[in-house]
Amino acid sequence: MSMNELEAKVNDLRELRRMAEELATEITAAEDDLKAYMTASGANELNGPSFRITWKEVTSSLLDGKALKEAAPELWKRFAKQTTTRRFVLSA
Repeated sequence: MSMNELEAKVNDLRELRRMAEELATEITAAEDDLKAYMTASGANELNGPSFRITWKEVTSSLLDGKALKEAAPELWKRFAKQTTTRRFVLSA
């Protein structure tokens, strides 16, 4: 790729990310409106001709790795798994 093509691709990426942030904001607002309606009506579920929405509490149990490492470092070490990834960062 030439420098001009790289610049164009970076500008496209920046614009797409801006649009994604804008869409994420709109999605969150629409979800919040629906949640407010469900809260006000005391509904955990809404059904319509082309949709079904549920908004219910879910309880999960997760392992607290930091607490395990402090309380039983040898056990943590036995089961710890390292991973390697590559991070893509676009800076100004």
